[in-house]
Amino acid sequence: MDWKLELVAVPVSDVDRAIAFYTDGAGFHLDHDHRVSDEVRFVQLTPPGSACSIAIGTGLLDVPPGAAQGLQLVVDDVEVAHEELTRRGVEVSEVQHLPWGSFVFFSDPDGNGWAVQQLPPR
Repeated sequence: MDWKLELVAVPVSDVDRAIAFYTDGAGFHLDHDHRVSDEVRFVQLTPPGSACSIAIGTGLLDVPPGAAQGLQLVVDDVEVAHEELTRRGVEVSEVQHLPWGSFVFFSDPDGNGWAVQQLPPR
């Protein structure tokens, strides 16, 4: 049996600001933006080429904005990813080359922490 992770909730304080960051800055695709009720808004965004999406909104989580840490994206070329994020206005770390891969790091406006990894040659 396959077990597929397809949605990760990310706590944010301002949904519209987060949508702008993830679409305009990080390049995610906006899949859904649905107001379920006055208390609940569900927004789903997906990184290009990913089978896993993130969910942001109101009334979804009972954790503080910025609590999501260690979220990770994997790319073929971390240098190109660094250039693209920088060009889009995202504050991103310098590329770090480690034995288990090359990385850049960034945070969304609430402080949710992301890593972008290029796997080492196998």
